[in-house]
Amino acid sequence: MGISKRDIVKMVLDGKKPPYVPWSFRFTYEAIEKLRDHFGPDWEKSLDNHFIELGSDIGFFDELEGNRFKDLFGVVWDRNVEKDIGLPEDVILKEPTLEGYEFPDPLDHRFFDDIESKIAENPDSFRVFDIGFSLYERAWSMRGIENVLMDFYINPDFIHELFSKIADYNIAQLDKACTYDIDAVYFGDDWGSQHGLIMGPKLWKEFIFPYVRKMYQAVIERGKYVFIHSCGDVDELFSDLVSIGLSCFNPFQPEVMDIDFLLEEYRGKLAFWGGLSTQKTLPFGTVEDVRKESHHLLNIGSEGGYIFSPSHAVEGDVPLENMLVFIEEAKKQKAYIENCL
Repeated sequence: MGISKRDIVKMVLDGKKPPYVPWSFRFTYEAIEKLRDHFGPDWEKSLDNHFIELGSDIGFFDELEGNRFKDLFGVVWDRNVEKDIGLPEDVILKEPTLEGYEFPDPLDHRFFDDIESKIAENPDSFRVFDIGFSLYERAWSMRGIENVLMDFYINPDFIHELFSKIADYNIAQLDKACTYDIDAVYFGDDWGSQHGLIMGPKLWKEFIFPYVRKMYQAVIERGKYVFIHSCGDVDELFSDLVSIGLSCFNPFQPEVMDIDFLLEEYRGKLAFWGGLSTQKTLPFGTVEDVRKESHHLLNIGSEGGYIFSPSHAVEGDVPLENMLVFIEEAKKQKAYIENCL
């Protein structure tokens, strides 16, 4: 066996040229069912992903009746239509105040119980601790997205208080996570639409940037890499994010970003994870379309700074054949095959 998957990912994050392009694929529940039917119960082993993801992301622990789930913050999510996260049933912060609301325990044992066992089962993999809904998304899930967008203007002190509390909660959780032998903390927080930032650059810099910087610094002080997931057209933020220590950006959407340009522009400064179209090519393209796009991404990523993957978790509308071909393309890299021997 050659160099570990963990070390190959670190090479990419450190701005070095890896022996081959590493990958880590994610799938929604409906897509997982297709893979399970094809590969069997050990379908995940067939992927040979280079990451293991730890923690509990958004913090869904309580399943209610009627395909509904309650997160740790008290928000109830209805999954009858959207199967993976769901839609919030109600606003729990009906007024712009935290009076009477008690934040949950960031050290709830359920975030950490399986970390050591997962690492033991995947000793070769790069270890990522996930914190989903890490700031803006957590705020709107509690307060409602329309309310938060209005609060930026009419209740700015409340927004600062809310964001500060969320950031402190995350820092307490990542502090505990970093006592384990992990490699990175991955924050999820969608800021973009298909045409720029949801809240615009001025509000992002005033309200979001200070708390993102604080959270990133906490990760860096503990000697770990910083990952961020934000859907949408957000590449105008890359310089600011790099300046505060971001190591890897996901999902790298080709519909809203110039993949080739950005990979070249930021190589050595910022790594990208994603890039294969989940809006067009995977659901609507042919097997050959998927093969061609995968081959292109693996080619331009071969110099470093890139982790191959669909640009988001693969949805259930993607044909199995299209899933199998990008998995195949990743695994048939010559240096990967040689490294496994």
